[in-house]
Amino acid sequence: MSWSKTDWRSKPRVQMPDYPDQDAVRAVEGQLSKYPPLVFAGEARRLKAELAKASRGEAFLLQGGDCAESFGQFSADQIRDTFKVMLQMAVILTYGAKVPVVKVGRMAGQFAKPRSAPTETVNGVELPSYRGDIVNDLDFTPEARIPDPAKMLQGYTQAAATLNLLRAFSTGGFADIHRVHSWTTGFAEEDKALAYRDLSNRIADALDFMSAAGLSGENIDALSSVDFYTSHEALLLEYEESLTRVDSTTGATIAGSGHMIWIGDRTRQPDGAHVEFCRGVSNPIGLKCGPTMDTEDLKRLLATLNPQNEAGRLTLIARFGAGKVADHLPRLIETVRSEGANVVWVCDPMHGNTIKSESGYKTRPFDRVLSEVREFFAVHRDEASVPGGVHFEMTGQDVTECTGGVRAVTDEDLSSRYHTACDPRLNASQSLELAFLVAEELTTAREAARASA
Repeated sequence: MSWSKTDWRSKPRVQMPDYPDQDAVRAVEGQLSKYPPLVFAGEARRLKAELAKASRGEAFLLQGGDCAESFGQFSADQIRDTFKVMLQMAVILTYGAKVPVVKVGRMAGQFAKPRSAPTETVNGVELPSYRGDIVNDLDFTPEARIPDPAKMLQGYTQAAATLNLLRAFSTGGFADIHRVHSWTTGFAEEDKALAYRDLSNRIADALDFMSAAGLSGENIDALSSVDFYTSHEALLLEYEESLTRVDSTTGATIAGSGHMIWIGDRTRQPDGAHVEFCRGVSNPIGLKCGPTMDTEDLKRLLATLNPQNEAGRLTLIARFGAGKVADHLPRLIETVRSEGANVVWVCDPMHGNTIKSESGYKTRPFDRVLSEVREFFAVHRDEASVPGGVHFEMTGQDVTECTGGVRAVTDEDLSSRYHTACDPRLNASQSLELAFLVAEELTTAREAARASA
């Protein structure tokens, strides 16, 4: 394959900032290119192997985290709380699916955001859109909205600190499975979460049996530690190129910014810069598929991004909106099947379900999120296809950004703890509730497959 990490520069670019000072951009790129990679080739290869299992139904992907990571809200507690909820979700999903859960955070790199318009207007004043803390600032002033390349250096530093803490949490005893489920038990004991208590108790019984049989984190590493990977949308290609390295053991090119990178629904042009960059790196690649994804584009993208048809290389992240999954997903599944392509099918029930509330806040109704998940599983059952995972925007904090759930966040509640800089996220309670509901879908799918075998 003829490819170099700079080839994207000759392709059409969208959703990227126009920096006013190109000398400053080149200086930042030069500095980043000397920094160590944030992740290593062996880790990305291991993730690819685990995703290959998910494509066959032998594992299940849980991908979740912030809509857009913030520089101002960055803290160890925030990282810990999101990691903690993802571990809880993973235990619940593991019990439901009866297969390993691959844990991938939208963390340590999810700084840049695509926008629906290049500018926004407030009180008659028009300014460039906020594109994430790695590009410009949220404050609505002309100075704040000027793209600043030095922010890439701050992004790298925050990503490195985040990864350092995640690695410590993953292996230092914090992730012990008995500890993790004890946190979930507290949620299931709430009166409003009564419907999930039975499943929680069954998980507890299984863990008690394992302990009685002498299987614990003290003598089995797999019960006290986890593999946890990072991912983000590869939107800011100057940053991505600067952290691209050549694996000394295989000679393959690796995007050193994160274990998995994805191409957004707005940047998946087959001849565009983002597809050109991603096709040449050996990391697992995600591809967002919205309602406008047509058959011919999907065929081209399958061939371009995974020419060797390598299992675990390509994850298709479906995002249609509640009530629309059956209109679009079957034709994409048929296209993949006709091409004989190896992919992991993942449901993103967040991006197609954003609405503006009566109070003026962007929100996502929990019942719509759940509905899209159920439609995703139903289509895969009908198509005899494998639902390989779920992809959520969520946080471990007790925010009020999505309405609904067992704690019944209302439109009036949104203003009390609405902290996101971009899109609304599920809070800890809503994330756990969704994990229980997905576990039920996985149990149903497993029993149906067993009955038809």
